[in-house]
Amino acid sequence: MTTATLEAAADHRRRGQTESEARKQERHTLLRERRAIYVRRGQRALLARLLAADTATADDVYASVELPESIDPRCLGAVPSSLARAGIIRSLGYKKSARPERHASPIQVWTIADRTAAAVGLAANLDYPDLMLSDELPLFANKKRPTGVTAGREFESFPITERTQRNG
Repeated sequence: MTTATLEAAADHRRRGQTESEARKQERHTLLRERRAIYVRRGQRALLARLLAADTATADDVYASVELPESIDPRCLGAVPSSLARAGIIRSLGYKKSARPERHASPIQVWTIADRTAAAVGLAANLDYPDLMLSDELPLFANKKRPTGVTAGREFESFPITERTQRNG
């Protein structure tokens, strides 16, 4: 293989990784918007666990957040991203999941990066009340929008809100 061929392959791989990361962020944003109640509960569970212990994983979040049968548990995959981007938590690496349905697949291990911001974020971003299933926003735009009390309601982005920025 020539140097030009190798460089082209590396460039193609970088573009693919960039596109993959953008798609992941787009889906996590959608999940945070459409499954805000459960993502927030997951973020609160993750922060509470990290404030009490040194590390936490997705297994800890899944064990702490009760989801209705109609909600795909993969929505909790959006839990750590905004906390990590805000510098509140950071990755320590990976370990094998203990959940049988995960077949020992690798999951990220998280730790607190900013204990004060975690505590402030947890206090400022209280849990949302339960919704009736008919009030839950559809995950994809082509599905019927709800007509209940949550239709059009905007959820705060956890944990960075005006309150946490003023207090942090």
